[in-house]
Amino acid sequence: MRPWREGPDDRRSYHHGNLKEALIEAARRFIAERGVGGFTLVDAARLVGVTPAALYRHFRGREALLEEVAGRGFTDLAERLARSLAAKGTPLERFTRMGEAYLAFAEEEPGYYAAIFETRGLPAAVPNPQAGPRPSPFDLLVDALQSTFPEGFGGVAPRFVALEVWALSHGLATLAASGHLPKGPGVPDKYELLRAGVLALVHGAGTPRARD
Repeated sequence: MRPWREGPDDRRSYHHGNLKEALIEAARRFIAERGVGGFTLVDAARLVGVTPAALYRHFRGREALLEEVAGRGFTDLAERLARSLAAKGTPLERFTRMGEAYLAFAEEEPGYYAAIFETRGLPAAVPNPQAGPRPSPFDLLVDALQSTFPEGFGGVAPRFVALEVWALSHGLATLAASGHLPKGPGVPDKYELLRAGVLALVHGAGTPRARD
């Protein structure tokens, strides 16, 4: 995430015909700095140096702009997770790297990350009746878990394991972003915590439970 040069009110020039991309970038930056609710269309227009009326040539409103940002972010995240899962290594190593990529995305693209989780269900910039609803990161995890561990988990539903891994990953990402994840000598970082957690969850799910 590149920092603001002069603060959130500085203007950005854009190439003719590329206003849509400039607005998406402005929204992404505002979300990263102020949160999804921290800017208006007027703010976005001012940042790129156009009148608010010019925005409506590309977006029906603020919600449509936010949904476009979320869609871009989800595509970026999905590509990162797919690359991690396709890398060499054991199934557990590849799935763990997928979790690490998730944490890295949340840290490097806070605007995209926040938009993904706070804009689901908003109208898209350009309606597409043939396009289905955008899946969630949880859907990606379920698919990855099933493809990486086709033998299953001894009767434990993959969706249950994926939900635990997702809760772990999202919790670590949120705590780290808010500065509430403990740091210091001897304290594991978020990546070490993730690796230990994924190992415990995946192995625990595949271990037969002792009968009472």
